[in-house]
Amino acid sequence: MLNRTTWFIREHVGLLKLSDTYDILDPGTRTRIGQAREEISGWTKFFRLLINKSLMPTTIRVYEGSDEKPSRPVFSIRRGVALFRPRIHVTDASGAALGWFQSKFSFGGAFRVFTADGAEIALVKGDWKGWNFRFLSGEVELGVISKKWAGLGKELFTSADNYIIHISGNPEPSISLLLLAAGLAVDTVLKEKS
Repeated sequence: MLNRTTWFIREHVGLLKLSDTYDILDPGTRTRIGQAREEISGWTKFFRLLINKSLMPTTIRVYEGSDEKPSRPVFSIRRGVALFRPRIHVTDASGAALGWFQSKFSFGGAFRVFTADGAEIALVKGDWKGWNFRFLSGEVELGVISKKWAGLGKELFTSADNYIIHISGNPEPSISLLLLAAGLAVDTVLKEKS
């Protein structure tokens, strides 16, 4: 899954969901290559009924595989209680730190991507509509996140999102993983409001 530069992300549709699931697909064939699942405690699920979801802690685990429920863990994205500018941590399957994200004030939304040793590798910056994002290193574009239209019915009656994450060139696997995690974090951790 990490040996590619483009992923199609499709959020599962559900009524009154307390946790989210996202299929990670090959954009050419639309076959599943992985899945991102929000895995939260029972207490957190209960409090989500009372408190805005975007303020609550969350963990997204990313699994590789084409099964209905893949079980080979690749990495995790974790956010603690978020009040102002949350720090989002990325760890590998064994729990070792890979990097972290720190939000930045911006009208379209933005956050910085850091390696585990604190080196900034990218700024993820949104447009004024807040759904097209670019991975930037200085003025160099490292990749993009673009929302995909899902059809009138789905767009009007669900909050489920479809989008493409594309990384330019052939970055190191560790950079590719952090940029994929950043792309997933835009929707799973930073933009979810309900």
